[in-house]
Amino acid sequence: MVVATRTRSSFYGVAVSSTHQVLGTTVDMPVRIRNARCFVAGFTASADAVTAAIAPTRLTPLIVNPFSLDPRRFGQPRTVAMLVFVDYIDGDLGPYNEFGVCFLVNDPEQPGASPIASLGSLIRGDARALIHHLPVDGEFTLAAGRGIWGFPKTMAEFDVDHDSPRKHGAVRADGHDIVDLTLAPGIGVPDQSGGTTLTAYSHLDGTTRRTPWRLEQTTGVHTRVGGATLTLGSHPIADELRGLGLSRHALMTSSVAKLQMTFDDATVC
Repeated sequence: MVVATRTRSSFYGVAVSSTHQVLGTTVDMPVRIRNARCFVAGFTASADAVTAAIAPTRLTPLIVNPFSLDPRRFGQPRTVAMLVFVDYIDGDLGPYNEFGVCFLVNDPEQPGASPIASLGSLIRGDARALIHHLPVDGEFTLAAGRGIWGFPKTMAEFDVDHDSPRKHGAVRADGHDIVDLTLAPGIGVPDQSGGTTLTAYSHLDGTTRRTPWRLEQTTGVHTRVGGATLTLGSHPIADELRGLGLSRHALMTSSVAKLQMTFDDATVC
């Protein structure tokens, strides 16, 4: 049974901290990730198909171009789907692997951003993301993720290589392959520190939530245009991805040797 409840302490009526009880363990907020590594591939996708897939959230996809330049999809607006593998090495939820299917979305308080503004958000790295699927291989993080933030975590099996120059990740659940993703080496970019607060959205059991996600430091970052080889399996998540009209080539790929970040409490949208 998944159990996550929240209590919040206060000082003269001002909230100062909160804790959650997850499977008999107290989780203090914010949750800290002291060491993680990841790689990600971003593909363009049909904005209409993504809109239909995320309709229950009432969020809208970020349009990165008004019309596709691909002759096969002429006249179809496009958005961005991100496929990411994360290895959590040292954090408050323990070590585990994670695979995320994420879509870039508009700020619900300022919908309808122009494609130029959307591209600006993408370049600056402050675009908002809806976490649509989130398979993991740890029971505790599954319970915490679903109970604290409403992240759609499910159990899966992983075969991931973060150490080689060519990053590789494969994830499988319920006896079916979901994806197999390989990234070619990228070009090194400067490390970053000082903290950047991003916004992650989730939708679970009919409720959409917003979670502040603070990147404290990134080191060993490599990125490039394209560079991804993607094979979709027979799992329902793969079938959904197949129906989104993903671009043949990745828009961009990136890997990070070390991430430090924090997750605060979620709020209902």
